[in-house]
Amino acid sequence: MSKVKKTNVMRLLEQQGIAYEEHHYFGENVDTGVDIAEKMGNDPDQQFKTLVTVGRSGAHYVYVIPVNTALDLKKAARAVSEKSIAMIKEKELLPLTGYVHGGCSPIGMKSDFKTVVNETAELYDTIIFSAGKVGVSVEMNAYELEKFIDIDFADVVKEK
Repeated sequence: MSKVKKTNVMRLLEQQGIAYEEHHYFGENVDTGVDIAEKMGNDPDQQFKTLVTVGRSGAHYVYVIPVNTALDLKKAARAVSEKSIAMIKEKELLPLTGYVHGGCSPIGMKSDFKTVVNETAELYDTIIFSAGKVGVSVEMNAYELEKFIDIDFADVVKEK
């Protein structure tokens, strides 16, 4: 039985018959996605964060990258054939996606945006990412994301 109320992401996965595992973290003293991954007992290379950007063209793009990495804006722009991209302002996140900072999921956004998943996701049978609520994540096969959104895999992170 689930420890928390199902999120819309979980409902969407179940509607598509996609298997997933829930991960939860409730507590204080976390500053980063790496902190949360470690508190959940997850490998930070396998736990991903969702970032929303805007291109010079005005189009929005979503990037799903490991929590222990940073988005390389030049690589990210090349991956979507833009001259440049920038992170959106935090105050724009909720109206644009329907999600708050720290609980943004690539599944179930208000609009469909081109999404790029960092190529390291292909190294794992499953990846972990936000279930649309702070402290709640889902673990599933990255290729299953294609049932919901238009995704590509590319190297879009800065070198460690």
